[in-house]
Amino acid sequence: MNPTYKLNVAGLTAGLAVALFSGCATHESASLIQPEPFGKTADGTPVAIYTLRNAHGMTARIMTYGGIVQSLLVPDKSGNFGDVVLGYDTLDGYLTNSPYFGALIGRYGNRIAKGHFTLDGKSYTLAVNNGPNALHGGIKGFDKVVWQVVRAENTAQGPQLELSYVSPDGEEGYPGTLKVTALYTLTPDNGLRLDYTATTDKDTVVNLTQHSYFNLAGHGDILGHEVYLNADTFTPVDSTLITTGELRPVAGTPFDFRTPATIGSRVNAQDEQIKFGGGIDHNWVINHPLGELGLDARVSEPTTGRVLEVWSTEPGLQFYSGNFLDGTIHGKGGQVYPYRGAIAMEPQHYPDSPNHDNFPSVVLHPGETYHNTIIYRFSVN
Repeated sequence: MNPTYKLNVAGLTAGLAVALFSGCATHESASLIQPEPFGKTADGTPVAIYTLRNAHGMTARIMTYGGIVQSLLVPDKSGNFGDVVLGYDTLDGYLTNSPYFGALIGRYGNRIAKGHFTLDGKSYTLAVNNGPNALHGGIKGFDKVVWQVVRAENTAQGPQLELSYVSPDGEEGYPGTLKVTALYTLTPDNGLRLDYTATTDKDTVVNLTQHSYFNLAGHGDILGHEVYLNADTFTPVDSTLITTGELRPVAGTPFDFRTPATIGSRVNAQDEQIKFGGGIDHNWVINHPLGELGLDARVSEPTTGRVLEVWSTEPGLQFYSGNFLDGTIHGKGGQVYPYRGAIAMEPQHYPDSPNHDNFPSVVLHPGETYHNTIIYRFSVN
């Protein structure tokens, strides 16, 4: 197969997909990209899914719908590959009943209090879609649009898929036409790297993140997963899960993961913040400079030996313990996703930052370029 190619997603046919698959099927090939059709949205827009594979056999499947990471196959300590992210086998599940499985989140990840913020003296009102608050970009955030394929090619850094989306001025209440690119790279050291960039023609707020639900065992609950967080403080919330503006030390609280601890040892603690979240659903203030790539978290699963490291350039990390999974969702292979059956690790700016002057700014001005890098790196103990 030609090591670099581009294709029109809308024109992708089943025959072409089969041919590409057939030409890329050898496990020995160092870096592979395999596209195929993945259904259509309700308005008939075609959706494609791309398979990226590195020399070690690690495989990521990424959809043009929502930039969703549909599958992520990584080895365990015995060399057996397993899918470590939750999701669906078909597009229909994502269209009808998905709690942001694997999605690219924007224009603003996390919550904005009462769907309101002020910028340059002007008040903006957003859709309220999470109790009294706005969540993850609104009713139709970046997770629910079909992204355009800029390129899909093998590079020295590994197989890459670059997607783009133009969010028009006023979409979901946000000001400015925002042009976004999302570059996915499957690295030689078994990392899934995400590089987001964005520009605007008007002052706006931006906070992009990635919302994969991870289970390093592949199934069951995540209570035995052991977590380390590189953070001395976190941002406590009120009963609607909106940050209060305080930066609270983790010392002496269930939120102190500076020494690794299992999720099960913390998630049911008799603590007001745990009760507000129904478990863990909070933002940690990460101990590395904003804009510099650094370690946010390390998660390990003792049975499989799988280890996930989360690296980012972002100032915060939202750690969510799957509190709203309730056993009603039947995902890939008919698997039932149980209560606390996965975790999300979402590097981002702090929640509700537009309404807190003491938080790092999320304002993007014309002439500036927003940059955000996230790496999910896998290994074994």
